[in-house]
Amino acid sequence: MIYLDYNSTTPVEERVLAEMLPYFTEHFGNASSNTHPLGWYAQGAIEKSRNQVANFIGSESSEIIFTSGATEAINMALKGVFEAYQTKGNHIITCKAEHKAVLDTCAYLEEKGAVVTYLNVDREGRIDLDELKESFTPKTILVAIMAANNETGVLQDLEKISEITHQHEAFFFSDTTQMAGKLPIDVNEMGLDLCCISAHKLYGPKGAGALYVRRKNPRVNLTPLFHGGGHENDKRSGTLNVTGIVGLGKACEIAQNEFWDDNMHISKIRGHLEHQLLEIANLRINGSTRYRLYNTSNIYFPPIKEGNSVFSKIKGQYAVSLGSACTSANSEASHVLLSMGLEKDEVANSIRFSFGKKSQKEDIEKLVTDILSLYK
Repeated sequence: MIYLDYNSTTPVEERVLAEMLPYFTEHFGNASSNTHPLGWYAQGAIEKSRNQVANFIGSESSEIIFTSGATEAINMALKGVFEAYQTKGNHIITCKAEHKAVLDTCAYLEEKGAVVTYLNVDREGRIDLDELKESFTPKTILVAIMAANNETGVLQDLEKISEITHQHEAFFFSDTTQMAGKLPIDVNEMGLDLCCISAHKLYGPKGAGALYVRRKNPRVNLTPLFHGGGHENDKRSGTLNVTGIVGLGKACEIAQNEFWDDNMHISKIRGHLEHQLLEIANLRINGSTRYRLYNTSNIYFPPIKEGNSVFSKIKGQYAVSLGSACTSANSEASHVLLSMGLEKDEVANSIRFSFGKKSQKEDIEKLVTDILSLYK
């Protein structure tokens, strides 16, 4: 099978695995065991990884909280801010094309008394900044807008969203999970107060991630999601996943040093695919082609003979996606594409291709040949 689903997950990079392996066996200590060398060694590894993650996003190491991944980090950020700032307000602004981890958490918070505004996106998948400005109320405490959409790769204008948010004295959280490792992240330049990353999206292990929480100008307080041992500066109790965190740190270090080279290779492959497929009549790329990740292509394919879909014909040989892997357990049409104005039949005939380090031009040429043959 040819793998073209890198936005879902990535293979662990060999250098990342090599960094992790000693912490399964030789250096197996608990990072919270401060009475013997095995614990000290594990704690040193944690702090090294914390510095690697901080350097990766341009933050201070003290602003990094390790989590099990982006979904946990999103829950920590949204629930934590809501509970910590209830005396100030209960209003949250997000958008209809957000990841389900954000939308489902917002739905939960609505049951707890939150008032949530869901911004529209246009046909290109971007929010209207004027609608954002008009959505603020005196009780707005948080804006949650993702950096890059996981299904379309569409990028939002984080700097302008941040500027507007801070003018209204609210915090800005951005889900930067898909952007991490593909484009530079600088929390200060982008004006982020909170953001998250997940190791398995950038050639690290599953089950490890991080939440960035700004400590000054402005300082963000969070009510902890977990209680139990005071780990992570009382923000996230639980024995730390040392091996996973080591892998996350190494993956961040590699991505920071090498992503420009990967960018060129992967961008050419994506361009080759789209250029060849555009000869199909009525084929359309979903979302902005100007503001998007270089590795993602979400394409609407007109139905082929007898009403069959391209996906049904290629899914046995190519690992591709109809939407987010995080919502594959249900059969609902992509909420992202629906929010962009696509009809249900168009959504059902749209495929996400996402490319990575191991994607090869030869594989793309085979894919193009197979798809074009369906229309002959």
